[in-house]
Order: sequence, then C-alpha cells, then structure tokens
Amino acid sequence: MNREEYALIFDIQRFSLGDGPGIRTVVFFKGCPLHCLWCHNPESQNPSPELLFRYMRCISCMDCIPKCPRDAITDLGEPLAIDRGKCDVCGICVEVCPSHALEICGRKMSIEEVIREVLRDRVFYRYGGVTLSGGEPLYQYSFVSRLLRELKKHGVHTVVETCGHVPREAFEEVAGYIDLLYYDLKALDDERHKMFTGVSNKLIISNLEYLAGKDVDIIIRTPVVPGYNFIDIESGICRLIEYVDSLGIDRLELLPYHRFGEEKYRMLGREYGISLQPPSIKTLEEAVDKCGSKRVSVDIIIPLLT
Repeated sequence: MNREEYALIFDIQRFSLGDGPGIRTVVFFKGCPLHCLWCHNPESQNPSPELLFRYMRCISCMDCIPKCPRDAITDLGEPLAIDRGKCDVCGICVEVCPSHALEICGRKMSIEEVIREVLRDRVFYRYGGVTLSGGEPLYQYSFVSRLLRELKKHGVHTVVETCGHVPREAFEEVAGYIDLLYYDLKALDDERHKMFTGVSNKLIISNLEYLAGKDVDIIIRTPVVPGYNFIDIESGICRLIEYVDSLGIDRLELLPYHRFGEEKYRMLGREYGISLQPPSIKTLEEAVDKCGSKRVSVDIIIPLLT
C-alpha cells in the first residue's frame, strides 16, 4: 500500500464509553476485507463512498428525482426507489434534499483534519483517548500509522480495533503506537469463517499468534452468533477460552449477537443477511462459569442501543 495522503472516514463518534477505557472519540474507517453476515456497520464494508437513504426522514417532496443526472431515483418505491447500479454517488440529490434523508457515507480526510477533529475532545482524554475502528482501520495502515504517531505526540491514549485480516507489515508498522489492541476473532473454524465472513481465518490466526508473542496489550473480542460462528454455545466458548489461554492472552470479551444494525441495510438498499434470536446473557454466563480459565478474564459485553 502507498503512503496515503487521505483516508476514507465514515464517522467520528464522540463521548463513547464502549470502545476502550474511559471517554473516547472513535474514528470509523471505511472499507473491510470481511463481510460478516451479522455486521452491524454494513456501511463500513465498501471501501468507496456510498449513498445512504434515511427513508424515515423522507417527506416525499420528490425534489431529488429531476436533479439526479443518472435517473437513479424514481417514485416507484416506498417512498422512493434508488437504482444502486446507476448511482455514481455524485451527491447532487443530497444537496437538494430538504429533510436530510439522503447522505453520502464516507469522506476523505487528511491526517491534519482528523487530528483537528479528535483534539476538540482532548479535555476528556485524561481518562480516555481515541479509538480507531471501522470497517478495518488497518486496511489503510500507512495512514493509520502516521495518525497514531501524531496522537502519541499529543499524549493521547490510543486503541485500535482490527479484524486481523491485513498484511503482517501493518502490525509491524503500528504496534509501537498502540496502547490497546482489540482483536476481533470471528470464528476458530476456518470453513465456518469462510462461510459467514467471506474469507479464511488463516491470516487472522497467524497475525494473532504473532502479536501474542510481542509486547502488545490485546483484548480478544468474539461475537456470539448462534448457529453461525457458534454451533453449540457451551462447547464453542470452552474451545475459544482454551485457545486464548494457550496464547498467553488474559482478556476475552464475548459480544452477544444483536440486530441493531438491521435498518442500515435498508438504507443501503441491501438485504439483511440473517434472522435469529440473540443468545441469552444467562446462557453465556453459564457457559463461561463452566469453561472458565483462571488465567483468562472473560467479560460479556451487553449491547447498548446508541
């Protein structure tokens, strides 16, 4: 990868309490090599800008229809239909929409722009910091490396969340500037990983085992999606804890499946990939109690609708 002058960012979220220690500002990078069926940030997957249609805000004024130069918007839907194959994300419809129902997701930002934005919150960073998330921030690792270096110059605590499916040199370049690494391990079984994320987990496992031998503070995060990455919750959690223990990593977070991102798929004109009931917290707690390790601290992260 080249040394990018800009990165594609789709959101900067302030005052987050669930993305690392303390009060944090989270920078969301666009683009991800995985396409998990349960992804709650589907707008993060595509490494290019996309048109979001917040249909609940639409007032059916139809101002966007004649303005679209590619005739990608019609009144044949409820309330509008967008032909994603025709749309080139020019943004003209966004400019004329009086209710802000249309929005371009993803904008190019320079290092200076990102630093300026996140340092607006530095008063809170005494007990917090900045988290880089996505998508996959290390998809744009040259930019991320320089951004992390700048943040450390300002004395900012840094967290990076990664799916691990990136070149080894990405970790070699950024490891020295990360205070905490959230490592998303979607599934231990390679075939199921391919089936539900679109890629093998071999590179992910290889990078994790490499990092486990380095001076990097790691918390492994694993979604619990019954019937998908966990065929049987109890045996799956037992196997996962044993694997984490074997790496010498002492913290694991289990993230119960939720449906909070479902509406985003409709905003993108996409179908939501799965339909199932979230696992009960009690079931997860019982599995952890039965399979727990003295050396691995396991936390169940209860999802919050934000």
